Amino acid sequence: MSITLMRSFFQVAAMLSVVGSAVAADWSDSVFPIKSHEFGTVAVAAKTEFRFPVKNPYSQPMHIQTVRTSCGCTTGIVETEYVAPGETGSVMARFNTGTFRGKRGATLTVVIDKPFYAEARLVVNGYIRSDMVFHPGEIGFGKLNQGDTATQQSTVMYAGRNDWQVVDVVSNHSWLMPSFKQISRGSGRVDYQIGVTVREDAPEGYFQDEIIVITNDHSMPRVPLRVAGQVESLLNISPQSIALGGVKLGQPIVKRLVIRSQEPIMIESIECEGWECDFEKPTAPQKTFLLETTFTAVDATGSQRKPVVIKTSGPRSITAKALLTADIRDQ
Repeated sequence: MSITLMRSFFQVAAMLSVVGSAVAADWSDSVFPIKSHEFGTVAVAAKTEFRFPVKNPYSQPMHIQTVRTSCGCTTGIVETEYVAPGETGSVMARFNTGTFRGKRGATLTVVIDKPFYAEARLVVNGYIRSDMVFHPGEIGFGKLNQGDTATQQSTVMYAGRNDWQVVDVVSNHSWLMPSFKQISRGSGRVDYQIGVTVREDAPEGYFQDEIIVITNDHSMPRVPLRVAGQVESLLNISPQSIALGGVKLGQPIVKRLVIRSQEPIMIESIECEGWECDFEKPTAPQKTFLLETTFTAVDATGSQRKPVVIKTSGPRSITAKALLTADIRDQ
């Protein structure tokens, strides 16, 4: 082989190597939009987890075969084994705060074998302080009815400095109200009761957040405590997706809505932006309604995805939503 041919061969090989690296980087970036997470400073026994989203940009289902971790301080969990095209699944990283202490970190290797074989690496880090313990490690509310209030508690137990204090507890949401009070102190040990109240204006749906316990420890003053629960609406609407298909502007379409409640209610209104929503109002409170509802597009064109808002009457008004989809033509 001549020197010129050899030179060309190595140039092409180098180009292919660069292209291959770019393709690999593009693949991992499109599938894993988040590749690292910092847990920060956490207490012993605190429930410390993070969900890495996994997106499938391909036309075939994606299969997550397994996830390996480089350190026993972190457990990797495949939450969505098969991710459908265009959908998003998740891989969870769970920090094992019950058995490890100090500065910890791990690399999670996610193995995907369909639609092609590839591996991606995710990283977590954090510091598990040994002088603080939360019991329980998470404030869990389970299921709540929308409009109700509820309070749950955890105890933070500290051993170390005689002057250690909790000075505040803060939340990211106005409807999630934290509180704290000292319940014992002596011989370098102190216990605080941490309370969280979910207010009546909490939004419907699952929530997983954290409150921050702030102490007078200048080196590590902020320690998170996870809070989770699900707020369920007193109203259930079926179908949740009201698909009208192709319709003309001004054309009435009748759909039957089934509305159920945990207590007798009266339906006050059904509204949807750009649409007239006509129905015969019930005359007496009930737990279940079958409403023949006429939807007429009056101020909307093109592809539509609009919330249908159903509201009850009375001193404790409740709202619930469904989704209307349609393709509206002028003619």
